[in-house]
Amino acid sequence: MNNTKTTKGWSGLRGAANGMIDTMTKVAGMVAPLFLRVALALPFFKSGLTKWDGWLVLSPSATYLFQEEFKLHILGQVYDLPAPGVLAFATGLAEIVFPILLILGLATRFSALGLLGMTAVIQLIVPDGWANFHLPWATLAIALIAIGPGPLSVDHWIRGRFG
Repeated sequence: MNNTKTTKGWSGLRGAANGMIDTMTKVAGMVAPLFLRVALALPFFKSGLTKWDGWLVLSPSATYLFQEEFKLHILGQVYDLPAPGVLAFATGLAEIVFPILLILGLATRFSALGLLGMTAVIQLIVPDGWANFHLPWATLAIALIAIGPGPLSVDHWIRGRFG
């Protein structure tokens, strides 16, 4: 008799634990992609804000950095960036547009891919930043490409609305 009560007690406890785990899994599945999108978007957006002096007016400091300071480090050699003015403008624009799209969850996988590409180029410019910045950014981007935007996104709404 005592053994039956113990078995029922463990069964009830196991059921409650499984119910909690299921609930946590569902909630985390909903919010994790949003948090991943925000975590990837913020550093790029903050950097993008520093590159502009007005609506599509690149700051002189951004232009200077791409012309004079930023260099490609490839196989032990250092090279100037090609078309630094164009790269400064494109980078500044991408650092604003991709993060906004990520926050909204719109074109999420493509935006994450764009920021993954930027991270790869940044790695060539700042090779010592790999462990502290580039690896986490690359990990976030790859995770978003793999799992998608999640249910709290415009992409999810569009897919549900238009199939």
